[in-house]
Amino acid sequence: MSYPLLEIKNATKIYSRGGTFFGSKKQVIALQNFSIKIEPEPATITTIAGESGSGKTTLASAILGFVGLTSGQVLYKGSDISLMSKQQHLDYRREVQAVFQDPYEVYNPFYRVKHVFEVAVNNFKLAKNRNDKRELIENALNVVGLRGKEVLEKYPHQLSGGQRQRMMIARAFLLKPRLIVADEPVSMVDVSLRSMILDIMLRMRDDFKISFLYITHDLSTAYQIGDQIHILYQGLVVERGKTTNVIENPKHPYIQLLIDSVPVPDPDHIWNEKLELSAEEETRGDMNSACRFYARCNKKQDCCLVKHPPILYKMDGSDHEVGCHLYKPL
Repeated sequence: MSYPLLEIKNATKIYSRGGTFFGSKKQVIALQNFSIKIEPEPATITTIAGESGSGKTTLASAILGFVGLTSGQVLYKGSDISLMSKQQHLDYRREVQAVFQDPYEVYNPFYRVKHVFEVAVNNFKLAKNRNDKRELIENALNVVGLRGKEVLEKYPHQLSGGQRQRMMIARAFLLKPRLIVADEPVSMVDVSLRSMILDIMLRMRDDFKISFLYITHDLSTAYQIGDQIHILYQGLVVERGKTTNVIENPKHPYIQLLIDSVPVPDPDHIWNEKLELSAEEETRGDMNSACRFYARCNKKQDCCLVKHPPILYKMDGSDHEVGCHLYKPL
């Protein structure tokens, strides 16, 4: 039986905040009933997009095993990652790698950069001798456009932000993973370097068959490299499907608002529109609350105030799905 490379089933994470001295704790639903399948082949780049606080990082943390789910499952090749044996967990750690937003936090400032690579090679026993180790590291660096003699003997603070981020991608590539969870990998690098890093991701997908879960708030970069996209709003998926379909023809009022707010590249068009987004989260503590976008929506209906859509509705028989009452079948 063939299993998906990664499958997430109804993942829900609820946090409690506040004390009990003056009353009960308040719960916040960070992620609700999130499901996804990433097949073993072909390799793909799947985007998880949304504004700050939408649940993107909670999802990444659950996949990487940093936080446990309140309910639901994360399955890798059919095995629940929370129930894996020691050997299965070791294999999972090697085959599912991460690249984070701020690479500087990953480095120990007291060690030279080569230490990051040597630890990975030693822990997973990737090389038999020093020459093999050096060749593995050099090959990984070449994939991201770096050379060992230029960077390995330096300390983290001696590298640029773009170099540090490419080093982390190289370190992930070194382990020959099946999947890389990339959490905002280009948000802290110069614009001139973003296209380089995005191109590296595309080449790793096409040439080395490595899939990516690309987490971002930036729909423009999602459009550039994403095969599929899932857009979150306050912990819920509001729209998903092929990236070009979703961004070129958005259906959910939230996505339409995001797309309309992007400046037009026209010098004769003065962009003075402001996207007003409130911080309301009254509905985020209840799994069966009203639609969480109700207060912002310009197309709201009475039914939206009763309950958010129970499912995602399919558009025109394609994989384009939308969580909005506007598209409920008659």
